[in-house]
Amino acid sequence: MTTTMPPPSSSTPFSIQLQHLLDFSICFLSQSLYSLSFLSESQRGISRTQNDLARTQNNLSRTQNDLSGEPTVTSQEPKMISQESELASQEPTVTSQEPKMISQGSKSASQEPNTPSQEPVTTTSSNPPSKYSNRVVLKSILEPSDRWKEFVDERVVVGGWVKSSKEVNKEPAVPEPQQQTTEAPNVSPRHRDVRCVEIFQSRIPIFRSIAKIFGGGGSSHPVREKPEPAIPEPPRPSVAYLLVSDGSSVASLQVVVDSSIAPPSQVLPIGTCIVVEGVLKEPSIQAKHSIELEVEQILHIGKVEQDRYPLSKKRLPLEALRDCSHFRPRTTTVASVTRISSALTFATQTFFHDKGFLYVQVPIITTTDGEGFSKKFQVTTVLGKDGKQNDTGGVSLEVVKAAVIQKSNLVEELKRSESNREALASAIQDLRKTNQLASQLEAKEKLKSGPSMKADKYSFYGDFFSQQTYLTVSGLLHLESYACALGNVFSFGPRFRADRKESAKRVSEMWMVEVQMAFSQLEDAMNCADEYFKFLCEWILKNCSEDMNFVSKRIDRSISYRLQSMISSSIEKISYMEALKKVAVKFEINQEWGIALTPEHLSYLAEEVYRKPVIIYNYPKELKPFYVRLNDDGKTAAAFDMVVPQAGTIITGSQSEERIDMLNKTIEELRLPREQYEWYLDLRRHGTVEHSGFSLGFDLMVLFTTGLPDVRDVIPFPRSRGKANN
Repeated sequence: MTTTMPPPSSSTPFSIQLQHLLDFSICFLSQSLYSLSFLSESQRGISRTQNDLARTQNNLSRTQNDLSGEPTVTSQEPKMISQESELASQEPTVTSQEPKMISQGSKSASQEPNTPSQEPVTTTSSNPPSKYSNRVVLKSILEPSDRWKEFVDERVVVGGWVKSSKEVNKEPAVPEPQQQTTEAPNVSPRHRDVRCVEIFQSRIPIFRSIAKIFGGGGSSHPVREKPEPAIPEPPRPSVAYLLVSDGSSVASLQVVVDSSIAPPSQVLPIGTCIVVEGVLKEPSIQAKHSIELEVEQILHIGKVEQDRYPLSKKRLPLEALRDCSHFRPRTTTVASVTRISSALTFATQTFFHDKGFLYVQVPIITTTDGEGFSKKFQVTTVLGKDGKQNDTGGVSLEVVKAAVIQKSNLVEELKRSESNREALASAIQDLRKTNQLASQLEAKEKLKSGPSMKADKYSFYGDFFSQQTYLTVSGLLHLESYACALGNVFSFGPRFRADRKESAKRVSEMWMVEVQMAFSQLEDAMNCADEYFKFLCEWILKNCSEDMNFVSKRIDRSISYRLQSMISSSIEKISYMEALKKVAVKFEINQEWGIALTPEHLSYLAEEVYRKPVIIYNYPKELKPFYVRLNDDGKTAAAFDMVVPQAGTIITGSQSEERIDMLNKTIEELRLPREQYEWYLDLRRHGTVEHSGFSLGFDLMVLFTTGLPDVRDVIPFPRSRGKANN
């Protein structure tokens, strides 16, 4: 485009000449600005080309380094289309049940077709999916810590919950420079057929004002003002980095989700559940995560209500997590504790199975007090919907008795007539209900008239069971019946105590491992308990290394050393009198026979005196349950407690009384309801035998192996006084 000044004429008015001069000046300036803008755009294009060239050189050098280690590996495209085609040509008759999973072994074979391998080529996937879903368990990728190298560039499906997240914006893309031709500069289409003056006036307001001043309102060249509509700025492209855990391991997998695949607002909130498919890659930027998943497809998003979700990025105290026990397994600490608890359960089954014990399930609902003097939960169905005992509606006992007589007469008349069998059946049923009501009223009257009468000596008429029942406090009595027939048996289940005292090591519901061995004495039970305890400690160190590393860093740094010392040390066995003498000096108490050793006394013996597990045996008979065998001295019982440093009493055991006369005498001395224990006495009447056993507080064992201070933090749903929320 060239611009020339029109020649002035003497007949031309001065205003028109001035307008022509202004037009020429504006066109000249616009051409100069356009040339400058084109030059600037060319310089930016050169800079971008140089950057692309530098990145290409870096990629080339990185590729050469990779080829130096594996000279025959071909480039891997993200979608791996060529590998799938090659696999199809190599194995035409094999159909895959998991079309989205690529076999690691087959992939290796397709990458190295002509190179003899020193190792045999496997055809099974090195990262198999879960047996009951097509997702891959993260533990198979992340544990042990160096195993991830086997799975680089493998396509997988993973699922889990977002534990932390962040969003990183991408650099905005710069448009490519326009190519120039020799004919004319490449002008935007909307600028064609527009005069230079109009362009300059529409873009620069000051020149538009000058043109109006000199040209006046009647200019023959009107300015085209085109206000551009406001277009909303599109969201900037970004990448979401998510730490996802599926609960199978301590470590989490970093998942990379591009904003073109899913909006970041859907996947960033903590607690979101996602199922994604992608390719495992080494991070482009060196970080603490050795491997990450580049997502190619979102299969599921489980959203959360952020304003109501109790967990957040900040580490919540364990006390606060007790109020949301249904969510706390998603925290790393509680998840590790749960995996350790599961390992202890499996170790228990393994130990007793290998020793020839049989597993027996004992009842939770029982009519027997397992210890004779424990605080029990009563089981009843005679409570109404409002939680109060069903009332009789204010009807007196005399009225009900009169109704019984009347209904009895009616039944007799119907029986004599034999005319209406349906009416007879209805009258008999009505009479039965009236008799039950009368019996219930009689029981209440007896209870009111005799306040000293024990509740165990009457039954609730109309209740589900015909006699009073309780939640079991111990399964050892029932387990004895199977030990006296099968030899060595054990049980594992919940036990209940209605103890109103708050304690960090005692709640209302706790799980116990209970053991009974026929043809054994107290010493045999001690040895079995010692061996079982050491087996559990060793099992945790061998099979829960990652979780124990986390516990050592987060909770108790000395926990692994403590467990190892339990395995290597020999247990100390002392009598009750020896223990009493040692604690009497320390705590300045009288060495009086029958004094109960407190938890503080026991901890002193295990942690300061002996510094290892201690077994205290031959307690006074008054301190142990009625079924414990009486020693020959007549005042001590064949019972023991195992006290562990930092944990207290974990195991209690005894030799059971096999002599029926001695057992009868104890029941009478303690004034226990004999009818509750008739079945237990039958074991002594018919084929009695010496037998012993013990109980291990399973929740206390989990507490010891994790180093936590409160048992409520290791029980999935703890039950204590006034707290049973779910």
